[in-house]
Amino acid sequence: MATLKVSSSVPSPSEDAEQLKSAFDGWGTNEELIISILAHRSAEQRKLIRQTYHESFGEDLLKSLEKGLTSDFERAILLWTLEPGERDALLVNEATKRWTSSNQVLMEVACTRTSTQLLHARQAYHARFKKSIEEDVAHHTTGNFRKLLVSLVSSYRYEGEEVNMTLAKQEAKLIHEKIKDKHYNDEDFIRILSTRSKAQINATFNRYQDNHGEEILKSLEEGDEDDKFLGLLRSTIQCLTRPELYFVDVLRSAINKTGTDEGALTRIVATRAEIDLKVIGQEYQRRNSIPLEKAITKDTRGDYGKMLIALLGE
Repeated sequence: MATLKVSSSVPSPSEDAEQLKSAFDGWGTNEELIISILAHRSAEQRKLIRQTYHESFGEDLLKSLEKGLTSDFERAILLWTLEPGERDALLVNEATKRWTSSNQVLMEVACTRTSTQLLHARQAYHARFKKSIEEDVAHHTTGNFRKLLVSLVSSYRYEGEEVNMTLAKQEAKLIHEKIKDKHYNDEDFIRILSTRSKAQINATFNRYQDNHGEEILKSLEEGDEDDKFLGLLRSTIQCLTRPELYFVDVLRSAINKTGTDEGALTRIVATRAEIDLKVIGQEYQRRNSIPLEKAITKDTRGDYGKMLIALLGE
């Protein structure tokens, strides 16, 4: 369930483009006008506005935004204005450049997008960076991280709801054996996570819980707390089965830590506002006893905060 609110009657792309041009041409940038337009347009509408802006004024709208805006507000607007595939490609490229073993953005993009969305991200990556996502991820990672992440970003899963219960039983048994022996990097375990449909994976993990009396994430908690690969593995499973819980954890960490993690906060709001941010917000309130919009309002300032709240539908 999306939080983005788009009026049933919006101006034409030409009118929006004219208004955006006027926002840059006055004495100082009119940030409120930019928010009032872009924060209330769908991905397809934003794409048309960008095309029209370029045709009318000979400049990419993104370039005008970069010139006229600064800091976290600029980042939020730019991420939002990008097409979803372009945005994911940029996020993945940035993640490979600042890679640490605990960086989960690559896994997040690979596991919370549909197969088609991930394919669009790979195509956009080709077009912008003249390389493949798989190539860059493989180049910037090593060992178990490379084994898992390259498999995940290469995935093209079946999206239907049909499941094979015999297979779920077999693979639940296999996974239990690997976890019992602490073979978290086992090729078959990674193959299951990176190739099976999400419906099939859920069936397998439900069978795992029925057979062994605990959720798979609980079983994986018994590993070394300092094992960053194990942490990534847990997050992978959460993203594949209950992504809203993963996003709530990321948001809570971003907002509650000393000094807001604007990068994570912006990324989650910009990438989920047209998909499931309403569900994430409901879960956030249930687990933290405060509405997400109130938590963000308390933790952000100025036009940046206004933009995020607008994308939350407020």
